Amino acid sequence: MLPDKTVLPLCHYKNKKYGHKKSVVCNKRFQRFGAQKLLNEGFRVVATTRNIQSLVIDVGDALDVILPLEVNLTDNESVKNAIAKSVSHFGQIDIVVNNAGYGQIGALEELTDVEVKSNFDVNVFGSLNIIRNVMPYLRDQKSGHIFNISSIGGFIGGFAGWGIYCATKFAVAGLTESLAEEVKAFGIKATVVYPGYFRIDFLSKGSVKTPAHSIEDYEAARQYEKAHLNDINGNQPNDPEKAADVLIATSKEENPPVHLFLGSNAYEMVYNEIGIVTKGTEQWKDFHLINRIIILTILLTNLGCVFNKATTMEKSEK
Repeated sequence: MLPDKTVLPLCHYKNKKYGHKKSVVCNKRFQRFGAQKLLNEGFRVVATTRNIQSLVIDVGDALDVILPLEVNLTDNESVKNAIAKSVSHFGQIDIVVNNAGYGQIGALEELTDVEVKSNFDVNVFGSLNIIRNVMPYLRDQKSGHIFNISSIGGFIGGFAGWGIYCATKFAVAGLTESLAEEVKAFGIKATVVYPGYFRIDFLSKGSVKTPAHSIEDYEAARQYEKAHLNDINGNQPNDPEKAADVLIATSKEENPPVHLFLGSNAYEMVYNEIGIVTKGTEQWKDFHLINRIIILTILLTNLGCVFNKATTMEKSEK
């Protein structure tokens, strides 16, 4: 379920005939590039947003295949009601594309508790609200596929000034791995998606926040901030249309991956990270083995001392 966003203008689709079989819940970033594709593939779409008026205007007369809903992701009751309405309207939910999130820039020292908690509330707890409330329906129908959208920053955290955002996306990745194990007995699938840089509005105003109180000493954080907001924004190398194609194709797989990386730069970055971790592991492997030997020797020595002491006490008592 890609929550909290708007849908692609759909008025010019209203005269087309679709044989809709499955229902998918998604938000603005996926709707914008995937709505036509979803309709062509026979999906019905639940489009969630914070501003229902924009959705009603965009959707027009396509309400037989598009259900616009206003949802506050951080409010569990709001999410619960939206999912109940979705099931009531379309009969079931088959695919949930969970893309709640915004970027929070700032070094760890710079960000306040309010800024940190707000990012976690949307990026992590918003997703959990959706998962908790949709699972009873998916368990009952014994089918479904949940896509949780993380980020390449949920696999690699080496971006100065993006620590809290990366922490939220690492959390999304971790909970999805556990979710996949928890729900497979019910015939439900879970996939964590790690997109690289795609040409969407993620780095635009409203989708990314900067620290309320910055500290000049953090030059690396400011450089990353400027690079993302001024240079990368609008020049991302990956096509979101292709990302939508991959997600739709993956939803049809009988055995979809738990981990799905999207974008050419994501693959480059993940292989580089794996190389760094592997090299470091090999480099320090002997050190860890030596430490284990030392610890084991100390333990055995201590046990020997205890044994000798006990033997001495036993002899003295005799």
